[in-house]
Amino acid sequence: MDCKRIAWGLLACCSGVCCTAMPAASRAQGPDSAWRATASEAIVADAGNRYQGAPSETPYQQTSAPATDNTITPTPQAPAGPQPTHAQVTKGSGQLPNDHGQVWREYDITPYTLRVTDTAQPEQAIVDWILRETGYEAWHSSPVGLLSADRKTLRVYHTPQMQAMVADIVDRFVNKQAESHGFGLRIMTLKNPNWRARALPLMTAVPVQSPGVQGWIMAREDAAVLLAEMRRRTDFREHNLPHMAVLNGQSTVISTMQPRSYAKGVIQTQNAWPGYQPELGQLDEGFSLEFSPLLTLDTRTTDAVVKLRLAQIEKMLPVQLEVPSPMSPNQRAQIEVPQMTMVQVHERFRWPTDSVLLLSMGVVAAPGPEKPNLVTDLLPLPKSAPRADALLMVESIGPSTAIQAAPGATPPSGTPSTAFRNERTFHGRY
Repeated sequence: MDCKRIAWGLLACCSGVCCTAMPAASRAQGPDSAWRATASEAIVADAGNRYQGAPSETPYQQTSAPATDNTITPTPQAPAGPQPTHAQVTKGSGQLPNDHGQVWREYDITPYTLRVTDTAQPEQAIVDWILRETGYEAWHSSPVGLLSADRKTLRVYHTPQMQAMVADIVDRFVNKQAESHGFGLRIMTLKNPNWRARALPLMTAVPVQSPGVQGWIMAREDAAVLLAEMRRRTDFREHNLPHMAVLNGQSTVISTMQPRSYAKGVIQTQNAWPGYQPELGQLDEGFSLEFSPLLTLDTRTTDAVVKLRLAQIEKMLPVQLEVPSPMSPNQRAQIEVPQMTMVQVHERFRWPTDSVLLLSMGVVAAPGPEKPNLVTDLLPLPKSAPRADALLMVESIGPSTAIQAAPGATPPSGTPSTAFRNERTFHGRY
């Protein structure tokens, strides 16, 4: 019997399975069954290692060092309840749909973009005017459309009718007859709106959609007479520099916004005295005007977009908050709640180029500080936030004057540089 056991042991060692590595139960059942049982255990161990991401090995290599943990991690169950639904995405046909006869057009806009050097993306002005003229929804609904621009090319994919509207806008930007045409702006206020009593016969009303805003057009001669009469009034103020102009197709922003800080809340700080710190907020007070004019192709009519924002802090209302601390259980802190007046106007106007446009925002928050009054400023009287009738006057000042007034402008081709310098009207004051 001992000789047989020795022979079976030598045979197992020659086959790569040592009897010392066999479980006791396997050795008791005989060499043949022990060899098969050990190989089966190695295969199961290898399958478990593969599931857990371990490197794959042969069963006979695993038998010398059997795995200590062959537990297979169960797959996590999906959470109960309805699952989110994802949109189905396909590659499509690979071609732009033209069910409505859409066509592809590319417009050269370099005649406009090359002369605009004070804006990083001058092509954006063309895109904005196209969206105003055609409507934003025309490019985000049916039929399928595309609008893209860089400094050289405007690319449009839409119906022939829409292409005609886009071509008209692009022609108005690249038109050389209007490239140096400008518009003068005047921002004025009068405390009393009774200036209308004498000026109304000189003006013709134009429709305005914004509530509380009125608009008129008048001849240049009548506008000069009205402006002279306003300047003789003691409550008249002009809030922008004279000789300010905006070139055709470009936009300008006039702003007097000033930040004002206030304590809007408290933040608990238990580790530092007095146990809290004020939470600061900031508000902008003043006015901001954005003006974007665009002449028609024959330069007889002007389209302009006016965006005006007025903000005024009437007063700060104090509020006491309880912020107890271990050192001071009855401690209080004061915060401020702003009482504000705001006016926003965003509208498009059209009027003859040879006329003057006058807009009144109504009696609103004064866009700037009041003139000092030596009498009332010294008296301890309650004072309310200033109010005034805010006016905007827009006048076409022609090609030559626009170039003189516009800061950083260059003379048109063919204009002598000496004449351009001599015709300046600043006289060294600015």
